[in-house]
Amino acid sequence: MDKTFIKDLLVRGIIGIRDWEREKPQDILINVTVFSDTRRAAETDDIAYCVDYSALAKKIQAHAETAARLTVEALANDLAQICLQEQSVLKTIVRVEKPGAVRFAASVGVEIERSREE
Repeated sequence: MDKTFIKDLLVRGIIGIRDWEREKPQDILINVTVFSDTRRAAETDDIAYCVDYSALAKKIQAHAETAARLTVEALANDLAQICLQEQSVLKTIVRVEKPGAVRFAASVGVEIERSREE
């Protein structure tokens, strides 16, 4: 299976359980890998058979900026469902991080894997 990825998409949104985290947007770092069969796209050189990573990134960004989720787990699950709505995507790995959320750590977060078969 082939992979298409979006690396280090930095968005700003409300995420967290503490009162101060709910007051103003903070940085959220998102990485997404979607799995599909790209052979037809490669053979035809036709965008219609590709995963449109630009459109997918825009959907992910829009959701992350407006969802106001309490947990990174919930946001990651939301984003995985958005990825799986793409017709050619069979599986996805989504990583959501909160940079600087824990003192002395560059980032904390969660990485999930979801597929159409679940």
